[in-house]
Amino acid sequence: MIDWRRAARGTVRGLATGPVVTYGVIAVCCAVFLISPVSGLAPGYGAVDALIAARSGYFERWGVIPAELLAGRPRALLTPLTALFVHGSWLHLLGNMLFLFVFGAMTEERMGHLGFCLFYLGCGCLALFAYAVANAGSEQTLVGASGAISGVLGAFLCLFPRARVTSLFPFLFFLPLRFPAWAVLIFWFVLQGLAAREADSGPGVAYLAHLVGFGLGFVYAWGRFRGGARVKPKPPAAATEGERQP
Repeated sequence: MIDWRRAARGTVRGLATGPVVTYGVIAVCCAVFLISPVSGLAPGYGAVDALIAARSGYFERWGVIPAELLAGRPRALLTPLTALFVHGSWLHLLGNMLFLFVFGAMTEERMGHLGFCLFYLGCGCLALFAYAVANAGSEQTLVGASGAISGVLGAFLCLFPRARVTSLFPFLFFLPLRFPAWAVLIFWFVLQGLAAREADSGPGVAYLAHLVGFGLGFVYAWGRFRGGARVKPKPPAAATEGERQP
């Protein structure tokens, strides 16, 4: 878990309008999920069998199917983009949106609205495409914003390595402890790599897309904002009139 309240307070200072892209992506993903057959809240899908069929058709229409994408089928060419806004379960959605909420706003502040939007979509599409190339013959559908959000995590690690986040680790009995962002995110990256080595070709989490997205985000931020442009988080200070406290 992340200390998201503290992170959110320190994100909007440099953006007069706030992190509108981050919040906009979260709103769109939530809206798409709520009206989809996956949420279980949208009426009109019928009985259980009809609902299962509707879910399967929904994923096949909007998700990435590696074999179809690499075959160049017109219907599949836009799926790396549409798949970024489709999620497979409530847990999938909430986990992704929490990470985007915490790490996205500060990254958007540094990159700017348009730059962050293009960065987010680019990382997500490239991560999904890389997964498709590595699983060229697969008919398994891939959905979710994890590749794009992993790119945000990689950029955050490069831009704000000393920012401190509160995390809960199972092997530490879920005690809330504060660590530098570099320690938390590198630990996350290592876990994704270990999981990717153990994953088989069956249904599950596309860890490779996570790794590719993270690497793309870090490399982009390093190249675009390297050297003196790297940001160091400001210490908390008393708020003045018209100024938000970090």
